[in-house]
Amino acid sequence: MTTRLPINRRRFIAISAAAAGLPLLPIAARAVSPPLLRVWTGDALGANATLQFHHPDPATADTLIARALAEVRRLERVLSLYCEHSALCRLNRVGSLDDPPLDLVRVLAEAEQYHALTSGAFDITVQPLWDLYAAHFSRSDADPAGPSSDAITAALGRVGQAALEFAPDRIAFARPGMAITLNGIGQGYITDRIVDLLHAGGVEHALVDMGETRALGAHPSGEPWRVGIEDPGMPSQIAERVLLKDRAIATSGGYGTQFDSAGRFNHIFDPTNGHTSSRYRAVSTIASTATEADALSTAFCLMPLEQIRAVVQARKLSAHLAMLDGRRVLMEG
Repeated sequence: MTTRLPINRRRFIAISAAAAGLPLLPIAARAVSPPLLRVWTGDALGANATLQFHHPDPATADTLIARALAEVRRLERVLSLYCEHSALCRLNRVGSLDDPPLDLVRVLAEAEQYHALTSGAFDITVQPLWDLYAAHFSRSDADPAGPSSDAITAALGRVGQAALEFAPDRIAFARPGMAITLNGIGQGYITDRIVDLLHAGGVEHALVDMGETRALGAHPSGEPWRVGIEDPGMPSQIAERVLLKDRAIATSGGYGTQFDSAGRFNHIFDPTNGHTSSRYRAVSTIASTATEADALSTAFCLMPLEQIRAVVQARKLSAHLAMLDGRRVLMEG
């Protein structure tokens, strides 16, 4: 059974409409002229979301927005850990799923790729550790030092992506008590699907933020889209700005969701020892897709610098690391 805590889904990324200085409009879909930039803001995946794209026809733009939001709702029914009737939740409850939705199989295949690329640091089977820490800190008499080593060891016995078996016709856990979470990849995957939908609808300039952010082309002004990375030491303040064109950015950091008031334990779990991330304050990754940026920003929070650098160079990424001492480190491949 999955234990849940109230989650503050912190927004790590702040978006500016363009380097040219257009404001981000806090309204539902409406046209801005010139250029014809359609802007929708609202709620998706349990957090604030934004669609910005250029389209000359308001009616077609409204149709695309409606289709995008319907796609988000559809994918939530497949991938969400917080929708009790989702395919993911059914899998976690029963331990197997016949004839799974194609999107779930696709996400698992992506997760397998990033698990291998990061030497196991990215592991979607860490949900038993979340359940352990959530249950521990929900008690009024919780030990502030965290769960016992015996409890962590027991939970680790239900963790391991090698024990996740999946094929187009069936997904199953090889061990009892296993569960998966897609919180480190699902938002990126959904962001990519919305970009695909807009592009298929004739959109050439878009910035989609469904928890992770991806740019399709440049801003219609011709300038890149401008995105600000939050300062983990001063949340809501911008530490640095990056420009995106046909790229995606995602940020992960333990300060986003914490189990204890002291901030010693967070939601990013090391599948090798059951502890939570403590190497960096936050990591932002820029990649060609939001799925890749999402998964790797999560994994990088657990990896030493030399291992991150090897992946960055191999995949031609950019990684912005907020160090514990306040320094910021940039790696580029």
